[in-house]
Amino acid sequence: MQHSYREQVLAFAGVWQAVKQVQQVARSGNLDADVFEASINTLFVTDPDTTEEVYGSIKAMTIGLETILEQFGDATNHRDMELTKYVISLMHLERKLDREPELMDKVGNGIELAKSQSQHFGSVTHETVIASLAETYANTISTLQPKVIVQGEQGYLSNSNNAAKVRALLLAGIRSAVLWYQCGGRRLTLLFSRKKLLNQTKELLNETY
Repeated sequence: MQHSYREQVLAFAGVWQAVKQVQQVARSGNLDADVFEASINTLFVTDPDTTEEVYGSIKAMTIGLETILEQFGDATNHRDMELTKYVISLMHLERKLDREPELMDKVGNGIELAKSQSQHFGSVTHETVIASLAETYANTISTLQPKVIVQGEQGYLSNSNNAAKVRALLLAGIRSAVLWYQCGGRRLTLLFSRKKLLNQTKELLNETY
């Protein structure tokens, strides 16, 4: 199926939104509940008709789209190399996971379990669901290299609930990286299409106002 560049950028925003929240949890222990729910829910939309369906709405990806502008725009003082390292790591891991079908199946089974738990508890961000997703990440993605080394305040990172949120968000980041690649995204093309990326990102953001 052919995918538009718009869909590709939306999936790319999904990766950045996930890592932005990882950073927030690691530094402050806080998250916006709606943004967190939007990212986690992407794991449970496994047979979408459109890329937008994965994210619920363009508005739900506002943080990710704004982060792309900060990272790829002309204002270099807004760039965050920590976030860039997270995204690069997730993209490397997605490619490695793609070459490990047994591990991919294990990830899929773990997500299906968490999905059934979310239906039971009536929430995709219920503590049990997030713990289940975190365990799936630990047993699958964490066995690959390079591991994502999350920086932050040890007091927040040592909290088991926060640690689970971080792992669940990294799994959501992998989900978006998979979708980005399926939509035609390639790391090399990012170097040569910054203007096109920024223009499409701005168009998407205009739809959120």
